[in-house]
Amino acid sequence: MRIIACEDDARAAGRTGRIVDEVPPGPLTAGRWTVAGLGLLRAPVLCHTHELRKT
Repeated sequence: MRIIACEDDARAAGRTGRIVDEVPPGPLTAGRWTVAGLGLLRAPVLCHTHELRKT
């Protein structure tokens, strides 16, 4: 997934990662997906569906 924008971490915008959630997001993450694999020193970020694009 390409991150178009990220409310959780603006530095993640423009990066490519993968969604690690096994089920659709719920109230615990406030409806956001967990995206990981952004880089060696980057922690996973939480992004809303409208902030992601399929690659």
